[in-house]
Amino acid sequence: MIERYLHYIGTELPAPDETAAGARVRLADKFPRTALRRMTHLGLLLGSTLEGAAPGPEDALVYASTFAETRALEDFLQSFPAASPLLFQTSIHPGGVQQVLIGRQQPVARLWPLAGRTRLVEQALLTALLEPATRVVLAGGEERGSWLLDHAMASARAFAFAAVLTREPAGATGRVTFTPGSVSDEACPTLENFTAALARRQPLRWSGAGGVWTLAWL
Repeated sequence: MIERYLHYIGTELPAPDETAAGARVRLADKFPRTALRRMTHLGLLLGSTLEGAAPGPEDALVYASTFAETRALEDFLQSFPAASPLLFQTSIHPGGVQQVLIGRQQPVARLWPLAGRTRLVEQALLTALLEPATRVVLAGGEERGSWLLDHAMASARAFAFAAVLTREPAGATGRVTFTPGSVSDEACPTLENFTAALARRQPLRWSGAGGVWTLAWL
């Protein structure tokens, strides 16, 4: 069995109709003014969840997202034929988690950006469990799409999470385990479902990647 303990959890499940502009107002006190204007909705949500994680230069960060800055790209394309310079800058800005690390000047030992769909949570957790760093920050999220939803190329809602995983059980609030074994794959939680489980402290159990996964609360 491989395991890590959860010592910090931050989640963002904003109102379904929240926009990037609305998030800038709601979360303005969490970011440097110089960075705020160009941050994407996902970057703002991740910055909020990462505020209490305080990643350091010896830590590793695992970042999971299926669609990343999809909404920022949609907004830029919708500004044509009079393309918006500001929306262009936003659409090519570094990814959400990089926006946070750069703006707060927080270097990390390693950054593992992961993209996927049906088994993304498994990929992210396995990366976090196998990472040699003593302290691993696991983060992820999505922006809410608009017209790309019709093409299954965007998330239906915006959300984000961050969690600190270590091998130290003292003071932990939860535990993630993977027990290798010969089992059939089951449906893996989606990134949104995983975020909701973290926010509501709900346990999870499923099989995949050649073993059984559990998220338990202590």
